[in-house]
Amino acid sequence: MARLLKLYKEKIIPEMVKKYGYKNVMAVPRISKIVVNMGVGKALENKKCLEDAQKQLGLITGQKPVVTKAKKSLAEFKLRKGNPIGCKATLRGVRMYEFLDRLVNVTLPRIKDFRGLSSKGFDEAGNYTLGIHEQLVFPEISPEDVEFVQGMDITIVISGKQKERSKELLRILGTPFRD
Repeated sequence: MARLLKLYKEKIIPEMVKKYGYKNVMAVPRISKIVVNMGVGKALENKKCLEDAQKQLGLITGQKPVVTKAKKSLAEFKLRKGNPIGCKATLRGVRMYEFLDRLVNVTLPRIKDFRGLSSKGFDEAGNYTLGIHEQLVFPEISPEDVEFVQGMDITIVISGKQKERSKELLRILGTPFRD
């Protein structure tokens, strides 16, 4: 069992039931999935960029990513509907908790001048999104193998629908917030 999953079941659920007065343990906010998305704008000119992004995202997440395609045409970007423009991986279950553990304890501290995550990344449903400027901060990626530096978005989808309780869940799981 993943370390954070065990922590969630043994410590966080009883703590949040006591703090917020939940009548049912199923009402306690929980992480339902983590979506890691890489938008590859250079994929229109160079197909190798998209292949490299897929390979690297597969190394980072531990599963094969799917290619995302343009939903509509934009003439100013020379983009047609259906063109492959990125890749994403959706993590659930044990793999999701292991990824979150690596992200919080290994990857985020490797970011230069990192002082914590902003609390402004929460949406109205209580989900949290953060952006990483380059894939080189992940220990799975070797700098010699990277030809194109690529950023990514990480969205943590949380049940519960309340910003404050979602933030409390992530804080107890070890996510470093600066404010």
